[in-house]
Amino acid sequence: MTAEAWDILVFFLKLSLLAVGGANAAVPEMHREVVETRQWMSDATFSQGYALAAAAPGPNVLFVAVIGWHVAGAQGLAASLIGFLGPTFLLSWAVAMLTQRLAGDARLAALRAGLVPVAIGLILATGLVTAGASARGTSIEVTVALLITLTSTIFVWRSDYSPIWTLLGGGVLGLLLLR
Repeated sequence: MTAEAWDILVFFLKLSLLAVGGANAAVPEMHREVVETRQWMSDATFSQGYALAAAAPGPNVLFVAVIGWHVAGAQGLAASLIGFLGPTFLLSWAVAMLTQRLAGDARLAALRAGLVPVAIGLILATGLVTAGASARGTSIEVTVALLITLTSTIFVWRSDYSPIWTLLGGGVLGLLLLR
């Protein structure tokens, strides 16, 4: 295993257990590490990879594989997926066994209810970070990108339409407004 693949494995092992709310909730930390700290990707490459993984069929965790592949090829892809999915799989399995034993316990219901706002906040942070990363240039462009993100969030939250329409609409607006 190459040094970069090893670094990817270690990073995603640590990050996987902090990703309350799924892979999307961990995107701001991925961005900080991958773009700002290690400079493995540019802002544009990061946001394009995220958009590609979100538009592709299947789970959004595919973005982790995109990062791994970009940084260290096939070894990086394997390292990123094993690092990100392995610990959460084991933890989920253990929690599922525990929740079966604690079914009906009021403390379990309170814990679940308490984690909902945490997950929502982390996912909102993901939207803000990716919007800011995708906007290049002036503060007006960043503001427009953030407004597109906010509008998309409200659209998905309040409508019965597929979220894919927000990706398409945001892409068209971004092309028109951020040229």
